[in-house]
Amino acid sequence: MSLRRSRPTGPLVPRPGDDVADATTRYLLYGLLPGWFVPGLADWVMHRRTRIENTSGTKESLIHALMMTEVGIPIALTLRYEVNPLLLAVQLGGAAVHEATALWDVRTAVRSEREVKPIEQHIHSFLESLPFAALTSLMCLHSDQVKSLVHGGRSDPSAWRFVPRRRPLSRGYLAGIAAGIGACVLLPYGEELLRCRRAARTRGKPAKDETTWQAAQGG
Repeated sequence: MSLRRSRPTGPLVPRPGDDVADATTRYLLYGLLPGWFVPGLADWVMHRRTRIENTSGTKESLIHALMMTEVGIPIALTLRYEVNPLLLAVQLGGAAVHEATALWDVRTAVRSEREVKPIEQHIHSFLESLPFAALTSLMCLHSDQVKSLVHGGRSDPSAWRFVPRRRPLSRGYLAGIAAGIGACVLLPYGEELLRCRRAARTRGKPAKDETTWQAAQGG
């Protein structure tokens, strides 16, 4: 007679796959997404230390704003809607465009007088890899929707429209993420853009004053 107990089954007993899915979801919501703020804020510190306002200036700061928009829109949609072929397409497109813009960003910085130090390059490696880490995790969690996307969503009438989450995220969680975005993204990078614009106006003022003085002398 075997002494090994059989594993209990039934609707109240979670399957091993359910445990992995729950752990992955918690990792995305409470680990990866909030953790994303850390390298983003560190990158802003590096820009400030290398005097972005006096080197690559407003152009690079606007590129930073563009990159945040490219990842921000898919994140906002994912927090609000169910994962389906349309949302996956938006996420894939956002990740691809973000990667291309990241190359443009580094090229702009290198061609200017701003020094991109090794530690900033290492920070960039996190900022570039995190979107793909989040996206691939979501694709593993929703492999059925990936298959639907590959087949053009033919078998799903709601494949190409945004479907609100059946189980919405709590208001507390969304408020916390919004506060983190405001404190770690909007405020520092808004300050960076204003600083670059202010420096650009300061550089342009002496030239304008000199032109006015030369015109007055000529008159």
